[in-house]
Amino acid sequence: MAAIGNLRHRPARRLTQLYLGLALYGVSMALMIRSGLGLDPWDVFHQGLSRITGLSFGTVTIAVGAVVLLLWIPLRQRPGLGTVSNVVVIGLVVDATLALLPTGGPLWARIGLLVVGIVANGAATGLYLGARLGPGPRDGLMTGYVARRPGRSIRLVRTVIEVTVLALGWLLGGTVGLGTVAYALSIGPLAQLFIPLCAVADPDVDPSGRVAAQPAG
Repeated sequence: MAAIGNLRHRPARRLTQLYLGLALYGVSMALMIRSGLGLDPWDVFHQGLSRITGLSFGTVTIAVGAVVLLLWIPLRQRPGLGTVSNVVVIGLVVDATLALLPTGGPLWARIGLLVVGIVANGAATGLYLGARLGPGPRDGLMTGYVARRPGRSIRLVRTVIEVTVLALGWLLGGTVGLGTVAYALSIGPLAQLFIPLCAVADPDVDPSGRVAAQPAG
């Protein structure tokens, strides 16, 4: 299991970056929702559940995150502060942002919301993962499954999970469209750009991800 960063090293920087990233993630989700042009697979699922349950989008996001986190137990995946914070903070922020953003608008404005939302999502991913305080529950589900079954391709596992939640979300009435395709094509390169820029070096973890040797005593 990969080591999860702790707060002995640069705690103020890590905490600030973590919560700024999670808040920006929630804002980016709200921007994509208000664009009405399509969401990423998990948010299509969240939106579909929100429509059939009558619960707010943020409430559904929190509930799904908590359920997914329970799935970590059989995988023996260890959550960090960032994992637990991810479940709560993003859902609260997305609801607050949706309350402030108007619905509708001309197509050019909605395209602008989509583009800004996708780029902000990539930056948010770099910020919160770069703090090294634990992955989100959905990412941890993927990495935990692959860690328990080393022969499985992480690309294949991620694809299966995301296609499954996308299909379920579409069947439940979630919005699939141009934004879904744009997100799928953009988020990988954006994450690859922002994660190294935002990564906080951890002296307890070497570049390969292994825990560095600790002094005796």
